[in-house]
Amino acid sequence: MANTVIQTNNAPAAVGPYSQGIKAGNTIYVSGQLPINPATGELYKGSDIKEETRISLMNVKAILEQAGASLKDVVKCTVFIKDMNQFGLINEMYAEVFKETKPARVCVEVARLPKDANVEIDAIAVI
Repeated sequence: MANTVIQTNNAPAAVGPYSQGIKAGNTIYVSGQLPINPATGELYKGSDIKEETRISLMNVKAILEQAGASLKDVVKCTVFIKDMNQFGLINEMYAEVFKETKPARVCVEVARLPKDANVEIDAIAVI
């Protein structure tokens, strides 16, 4: 089985030596997405963790769509956050985005994320 690199201009370019996503058979692996505006390359660094979460999830969505999938196909996410005290606000936005099918999830607090972001989200989808 050959792996296919997923690349779209509708999500931020990788900030290191990795792909935005990889399609292996009927499974799509989306690399961790920061709250970066794909048009400007700028990190959203406001005081609204819900907006940061929304932007990260929209970047995941864009990569999935490039691979012919959608958020409904996501089976697992990992959410990395800098402050577990924001867990409830992150959950509010996560629930707004994953309305119908709620994928399995891990959420961990970390000391630091790339670009000093407050949240990073990766995903695995099956189509």
